[in-house]
Amino acid sequence: MIIGTTKELKNHEYRVGLTPGNIASFVARGHKVYVETRAGEGAGFSDEEYRQYGAEVLSTAAEVYAKCDMIVKVKEPEPSEYKLLREGQILFTYLHLAPTPELAEALMKRGVKAVAYETITDKEGNLPCLRPMSQVAGRLSIQEGAKYLERSFGGRGILLGGVPGVERGKITIIGGGIAGTYAAKAAVGMDAQVTVLDVNLNRLSYLEDVFGASVTTLYSTEANIRKCLAEADLVIGSVLIPGGSTPKLVRREHLKLMKKGAVIVDIAIDQGGCCESSHTTTHDNPVFIEEGVVHYCVGNMPGAVPYTSTVALSNATFRYAMQMADFGLEEAARRDPGLANGVNIYDHKCTNRNVAASLGLDFTPITEVM
Repeated sequence: MIIGTTKELKNHEYRVGLTPGNIASFVARGHKVYVETRAGEGAGFSDEEYRQYGAEVLSTAAEVYAKCDMIVKVKEPEPSEYKLLREGQILFTYLHLAPTPELAEALMKRGVKAVAYETITDKEGNLPCLRPMSQVAGRLSIQEGAKYLERSFGGRGILLGGVPGVERGKITIIGGGIAGTYAAKAAVGMDAQVTVLDVNLNRLSYLEDVFGASVTTLYSTEANIRKCLAEADLVIGSVLIPGGSTPKLVRREHLKLMKKGAVIVDIAIDQGGCCESSHTTTHDNPVFIEEGVVHYCVGNMPGAVPYTSTVALSNATFRYAMQMADFGLEEAARRDPGLANGVNIYDHKCTNRNVAASLGLDFTPITEVM
């Protein structure tokens, strides 16, 4: 198969879909790889490294798209890239289609075989390709939240770990999945007071086993959310419905309960955000203030640490890319039902139930079209 990767276009997105090591593995199996020039530069990988491992470096993204059977990226294509996609081409990347109907429409119109990292499952039903970026985003959420709690950024002027004689900062984490767990790890490491809310009692039991008395676990109800928001200095939104739109658990009316200068970091913003007041921001302009509450809603948080993020992501995604390269998407999906769950668009149809429900599209099971 002919595989390619291109330079990401999102604001301050420095990650890249394939590492030089990935190239070596593809080439060793007889595949051809094209890389857009400077695609890996932001993550610390030079064009020369890609060449050394067997890739051919091309001058433009258009050349890569035109030559390749499969494009491996990090983030969803930008509108300027839609026209480069073609019928039958495999697009393997984070798609996050629920909040971007125009992208879903473009992929269906152009007949792309779109495979989303975020809906691939393993044998236990976990999300292996989402996990590494959730881990990075969870840790980063506390790091960024701590920064924007500083008074010079509009925050309350709170040091999360406190000092002797001064109360420690209070952090509320809504959603105890992978991102929420890694946020809790970082928060506990800062000696903050941490509360995690979730609707999964088994998950809450797990978190209590892991963190013990360092974390308070609460069942996520309207009353508990309101209580925690009123007390929190920093709120982390880490709710996830795979492929679907995130429920708005923090509504505008809740902001009036919160302290002036409190901070919300909405990790779920890629799927629309779990705060009604959230809208996507960028690394250039990461925060806005509404009702006196600082909102951090950067849509590609892990892009801030591109080397760590790129290597962690490719560790998880590469085996699926190799399966598709070796066998083609159809055979690879037949062999691995978890990979089949990653197919969001195929043969001009939406093949993911949650995406279809979020966008009001007809849902076609992948088994009917593949």
